[in-house]
Amino acid sequence: MDLSTIDGRVYQKMYLAGARSLKRHVKEVNDLNVFPIPDGDTGDNMLLTMLGGENASPADDVSTAARRIADGMLLSARGNSGVILSQFFDGIGTGFSGVKDAAASDFAAAFNTGVKQAYRSVMEPAEGTILTVLREASAYAENAAAADPKAYLTAFIKEARASLERTPELLPVLKKAGVVDSGGAGLIHIAEGMLAVLNGEEIPDDGSFSSDSAAVASATHQDLDLSLFTEDSVLEFGYCTELLLRLQNAKTDPENFDISIIKDFLMDIGNSVVIFQTGSIIKLHVHTMTPDKVLGFCQQFGEFLTVKIENMSLQHNNLDDTKEEAKTPGMSGAAERATLAGEKKPYAVVAVAAGSGIQETFRDLGADVIVDGGQSMNPSSEAFIDAFDRINAETIFVLPNNGNVVLAALQAAKLYDKADIRVIQTKTIGEGYAALTMYSPDEGSADDVEEALNFAAEGVITAEISRCARDSEFGDLSLKEGQYIGFVGKEILASGNDRYAAAVNTAAALDFTDHEICILIRGRSADTAEAEQIGRAIQEAHRGLEFYLIDGLQDIYDYILILE
Repeated sequence: MDLSTIDGRVYQKMYLAGARSLKRHVKEVNDLNVFPIPDGDTGDNMLLTMLGGENASPADDVSTAARRIADGMLLSARGNSGVILSQFFDGIGTGFSGVKDAAASDFAAAFNTGVKQAYRSVMEPAEGTILTVLREASAYAENAAAADPKAYLTAFIKEARASLERTPELLPVLKKAGVVDSGGAGLIHIAEGMLAVLNGEEIPDDGSFSSDSAAVASATHQDLDLSLFTEDSVLEFGYCTELLLRLQNAKTDPENFDISIIKDFLMDIGNSVVIFQTGSIIKLHVHTMTPDKVLGFCQQFGEFLTVKIENMSLQHNNLDDTKEEAKTPGMSGAAERATLAGEKKPYAVVAVAAGSGIQETFRDLGADVIVDGGQSMNPSSEAFIDAFDRINAETIFVLPNNGNVVLAALQAAKLYDKADIRVIQTKTIGEGYAALTMYSPDEGSADDVEEALNFAAEGVITAEISRCARDSEFGDLSLKEGQYIGFVGKEILASGNDRYAAAVNTAAALDFTDHEICILIRGRSADTAEAEQIGRAIQEAHRGLEFYLIDGLQDIYDYILILE
């Protein structure tokens, strides 16, 4: 087969092989996490981002194929490495614009465009990351004067490997942890899979990519008490209906299908409509009293890949039973009522949080929709867009509350055009909590509210206590799996085998100067009596301090300590 140039169908095979190659090494990439707590999810984030381009419908020309793949990735992107990866492929799609069959020079131009776009996606690009590997490998491959795409990718991978080995010298935290950059490592596995296709090699699929996204989804599933909807119950809230529809050539023209046909129908029979199209696959979400009509209408155009229908009255009763106000998962009762009534609010807040106690606290403080997630479970850009669509507001403020979630929120804001989206770049739960305490939607313009939220988040200290996930040499520290460590950011303040001591010693290492309020958030695995004891120790050490204890019920972190 002549591979002096490649067409769209070969490019798509290369992409799928790249995803399969990454999948085979995803644990290896996860294990390159620089910090020894259970948050090594770079490989998962990159793979789930790649999943978004898996179902792009085939195209003969590389321009169309690359654009369809990139569009799917933009929605599924999660985590910093995943967002950067999606921006790189989006730039490739732009670079291939108008190209039918891509030669090595076309690859060089497209990859260079991808690198520039990836750098633009990060406000403060750091060297020693996937960005460095992308830039150095693309520059080397372009200068190699490759005769064909195979030679170009061979050169790209050669320099990517060398660049990856240099990342610890560029990023001190990598050198301190004794690892290379995980995002760069994941990128190499993707490129190796793409090259394998041009070498005539097969990379077997180790299972459906969808199983990975299902695993993420299952992490947020809550068992329902079916006894709360009996033979005499009345269906008050209808059904939350979600599905994936594959458009069929026998029923319609998938390439030129007008998605507004389905959207207009859904708007007539329901509310909270969210609908996207990636290639020949349509994903939709709607609240309706008649899900059968949704299925019947959609089946005119294709066949279902997945269908999920949930009784919202049952969900509501379960939430009442646990004393949570939200009628829609993640949505405050006030926001749900406003959406159902068609009211348009001037302002609304979307906040990311994990742990039912923290989520309830954030709702009480004024968050309209909670996006479930945070450390080790980074929400995708599409999850944010779904949250935006649940709110009928002119301006929506977003609190990511995690440094690895900010880019996905910013990407969602760029993709969304139905409201003014403003991302407050909170990187910890503490910053998000402080921002919400200052949220006053009835006062001032959107600029005033945004300024107040940013101001409130400044200067907040957030410390966390968690178990060490593996034996680790972290700088001068020798840490053992199972030990408790207390830290702020990437600075470890205390470690040991006793959780209480680790928490108290972490608090003792903090600078309480200019901080008048202390909040201790208890995790799911921590003991209430112990938390109260820690609170007394902190108050005894800092007389006059306002102290609050919250049952956050979060995973990963036994305690979160916030100083305002």
